[in-house]
Amino acid sequence: MKVGIVYPQPEIKGDIGAISKIARAVEARGFDHLLVYDHVLGVDHADRDRELQGPYTDRDPFTDPLTMFAYLAGITERIQLMSGVLILPQRQTPLVARQAADIDLLSDGRLVLGIGLGWNHVECQALGVDFATRGIRCTEQIELLRKLWSGELVSFDGRFEQAERVRLNPPPSRQIPIWIGGFAAPAIERTGRLADGFIAAGPIEFGIQAKASVDESRAKHGRAEQEFGHTFVTLVSTNEDDVVASAEKWRAAGGTHVSISTMGMGFGTSLEAHLDFIGRVADRLGVSRS
Repeated sequence: MKVGIVYPQPEIKGDIGAISKIARAVEARGFDHLLVYDHVLGVDHADRDRELQGPYTDRDPFTDPLTMFAYLAGITERIQLMSGVLILPQRQTPLVARQAADIDLLSDGRLVLGIGLGWNHVECQALGVDFATRGIRCTEQIELLRKLWSGELVSFDGRFEQAERVRLNPPPSRQIPIWIGGFAAPAIERTGRLADGFIAAGPIEFGIQAKASVDESRAKHGRAEQEFGHTFVTLVSTNEDDVVASAEKWRAAGGTHVSISTMGMGFGTSLEAHLDFIGRVADRLGVSRS
């Protein structure tokens, strides 16, 4: 099982200098990937007619994953760059195709495009997208992304996406893997039918159950024998022992990757504390220095 680290941007409060320090430390310590969350806008939750259920507000800073990855492509050599998740329906599909292709080319094939629908209807509305139809749109976007990455001349006439005789030039040198994160039944079905991998989070028992449901969906769609990845984000773990135990349970359940979060441990803005933690976890999980 490959082991990576979640970039703790909400806790380090927008410290831009931490990007290079954490990425270089993750690579030097032998981890496999760096996973980065996504929010374009923070939103004030107070006094909304429709309550917001997610954990982040306008006070939590985020850096755009694709922008960060373009930078990291130049200062790292080995680690995979994984968005977890890019909220795809909020973005223009051809633009994502272009940005992702460039990052994959600049990084020599190290991008994993993790995508999802998001939970913040206020953010979605501000970006000009209908929150209610974002799932249907995402399905079209996945199809169009892959057509554009082929480098061929593309025409596409969908409900949300249209393109007439267009080409992405230069294309990436491969089909960039698309992993999906999500827990609702439509997301599980979409993952099994369309994705190259699954991003799970929450309590480990819930993650393992979601993985099994994704594998059932893959089998239903005749994709059980295709190469596929599963990562679990240790988002709800609040101490080192729980992180390690969850990672081992995920390994036993057949997970191919685990993404270790250092958030929620009380480290706050202390970059040194986050880095010390990943070093201890690396030792306990047998991660070898690169």
